[in-house]
Amino acid sequence: MQVMDVITRKMKETLAIYWVLVKITVPIAIGTELLSRLGLIKAIAPVFAPVMHLVGLPPELGLAWLTAMLVGIWGAVPLIFTLVPVSSLSVADVTIFSALILFAHGLPIEQKIIEKAGPGMLVTTLLRVGGGLLYAFILHHILTVTGWMSAPVNPAWIPIAATPDWASYLWGLGETMLWMLVILFALTIGLDLLKVSGILALMMKLLSPLLRLAGIRGEAGHLTAVGLFLGISYGGGLLIREAQTGLVSPRQVFLACVFMGFAHSIIEDTLVVMSVGANAWGVLVGRVVFAVAATAVIAAILSRMSDERFRARFYRAPVGGSTE
Repeated sequence: MQVMDVITRKMKETLAIYWVLVKITVPIAIGTELLSRLGLIKAIAPVFAPVMHLVGLPPELGLAWLTAMLVGIWGAVPLIFTLVPVSSLSVADVTIFSALILFAHGLPIEQKIIEKAGPGMLVTTLLRVGGGLLYAFILHHILTVTGWMSAPVNPAWIPIAATPDWASYLWGLGETMLWMLVILFALTIGLDLLKVSGILALMMKLLSPLLRLAGIRGEAGHLTAVGLFLGISYGGGLLIREAQTGLVSPRQVFLACVFMGFAHSIIEDTLVVMSVGANAWGVLVGRVVFAVAATAVIAAILSRMSDERFRARFYRAPVGGSTE
């Protein structure tokens, strides 16, 4: 009976968080898809061409970058070889572009989730986009000077851009949301089982030195690990719950969200961009190192800031919670 009570309670908690995610994800996903089909995203894309030059990429990829930021990685990847021929791209080009979209993608949805956890949407969005540009800029210059990854790209998969009809799109969106509920519930139960069994403590013991370098400690570290491996939708969803309880301090919630913005879903997203020719050292190892270093710098800056100033500039009370 106790087991059923626990499962029922966890399901109620999960459904409460899931409903928040549904209200964010569904309208934004449909709205963004509509804008894409109307050609508005394509019309705005040329504005981003100068940024592509800054990181040594063909200007045509500005459209794919903008699509990634608004729609997501799966919206951008099919555009790469549609906009620029495979023969004119190097491994470095694909790696640098992949780094850009790994840092900042699906921003309307993911940043709204982060905002629900407490951190201000504007500052965390600027950090993700700015962090991605800085990392891509550094990577571009390192690869230019060393000549590393200068070979022509040889993708294992060349995706073909295809826009499904609205019925297929909405069906796919429904399947995605259903799987999100299943995964979120499994994560909620799974995290509790890992805590009780002591496995989570062991995993965090192995990860904690890395996260401590970034200034992330305690329960925030557990949730950051979820986001690191599975993505912001899940790590951020769990952070919303913890922020509401007040068990994780606002500064730790903020740092966890910043770190997840720089490095999240490192398994699935990394495999996707590697399939089109990106190098693992650039899109995985270098990105995680940058995330740790950049978050550590931000943590040091925040440590010199008063609570009042921090809350006024960077944090808002999470839904149903408080900044206290």
